[in-house]
Amino acid sequence: MKREFVPERLDVAAFAAEAAALSADDPVPNYPRLVQELALPAPDAVVSWEAVGEQRTGALGKVEPWLHLTAETTVPLVCQRCLAPVDTLVASDRWFRFVADEATADAEDDESEEDLLVVSRDFDLRALIEDELLMEIPVMPVHEVCPTPIQLSSSDDDFQAAEEAKPNPFAVLGALRSRKPDGGK
Repeated sequence: MKREFVPERLDVAAFAAEAAALSADDPVPNYPRLVQELALPAPDAVVSWEAVGEQRTGALGKVEPWLHLTAETTVPLVCQRCLAPVDTLVASDRWFRFVADEATADAEDDESEEDLLVVSRDFDLRALIEDELLMEIPVMPVHEVCPTPIQLSSSDDDFQAAEEAKPNPFAVLGALRSRKPDGGK
């Protein structure tokens, strides 16, 4: 009889031992930290993800649980050129190796190429999915071609007119310097 696994309380070791797989298309609003990064609400957007467990023999000959996670979504972010929403693909494809405790993870982290996590019987897979998607958000999302013209100057005509109307501070100093002292008339 195959065991039933749920993403909110995943028994990682059993999941890997059975080489089990989970997948879903979750609504983006189910990921509140991701929603905070959006330019506008995306009630119809979905996060498509798949997780596959496997066991591999480690360097010391001991069997270790591994998890392969892929996740992707397309969400509206703020274009950094025109500041309008831009639909952006955010995707992650990673392998994770699970270790017994935080001390082991800290000790092995520098030498390992894969990401290390602590094995758990109630691992929150959806929190990991959200973490991975948040890390994959581009620093500068932009349209290929912005839908509105982009103002490339830092000022407008009103700003320019106000600047020209101001007296030049050096001209004022020059006028003070060229005055003759009052004492001799």
